[in-house]
Amino acid sequence: ESATAFGYLMSDMWLGEFDCVSPEVFRSALGARYPTFSERTQQDAQEFLICVLNELHEALKKVRAQLWPGPGSETSIITQLFEGQLSYDITCLECKTTTDKPEIFTVLSLPIPSESTCSLQDCLKCFFQQDKLTWNNQIHCSWCGTKQDAAVKATIAKAPQIVIFHLKRFEWQGNYKKKLLTDICYPLSNLDLSPYSYPLFHKNSEYSLCAVVNHSGLLDGGHYTAFCKHSVTKNWYSFDDSQITKIPNSSVQTEAAYLLFY
Repeated sequence: ESATAFGYLMSDMWLGEFDCVSPEVFRSALGARYPTFSERTQQDAQEFLICVLNELHEALKKVRAQLWPGPGSETSIITQLFEGQLSYDITCLECKTTTDKPEIFTVLSLPIPSESTCSLQDCLKCFFQQDKLTWNNQIHCSWCGTKQDAAVKATIAKAPQIVIFHLKRFEWQGNYKKKLLTDICYPLSNLDLSPYSYPLFHKNSEYSLCAVVNHSGLLDGGHYTAFCKHSVTKNWYSFDDSQITKIPNSSVQTEAAYLLFY
């Protein structure tokens, strides 16, 4: 199964016996579960990542339940590392009643507020700003008994150990989908999420970048590469198919960034 294939892939990578390793066995195993990824066409890295995390979580959860049945058997190393929780405060604009709606996340998909240049903080501010729900998006207010306009604002209620940001470079404009080539400036360290978190989590709200997935090219054709930071030496490396090269910190900032891991 795909979880076993992933385990073998990780072993091959960390043992260091090869200059490079092929993920083909793992890709084939995952493709058997998700036929979209068995095709030799470009697929979305964010969608692939979510499928991988879900697949690993389900497999590891079963093992955990067998070894340690009872409370906590629904968790796995995946949820422990990557799972966070948002809290949506939804306020009825008629009666001013506020309700809380929790939502679990593993990847935060951030809008890009500019087509030229912006910062990751700009994307975060855009995601966490208060929004208004009107017309077809109205909520049903239990106090008013009818549909009403509402204000909604998200806050991080539980921050994960590793935060994954998906930069929404692909968007619909009318009937056409386009790629935003915005140059997004993101910090390599000291990313502060406290402005978007409950005060309880402020002390653990600073993050350092550990990996980047880049996408070059356009919608129907392109190329994915990755930058990864060595957890021991703290050096950065570029992974481009079979080519693995050490890169300076200054090269980690790229306008092709698509997924950021903190």
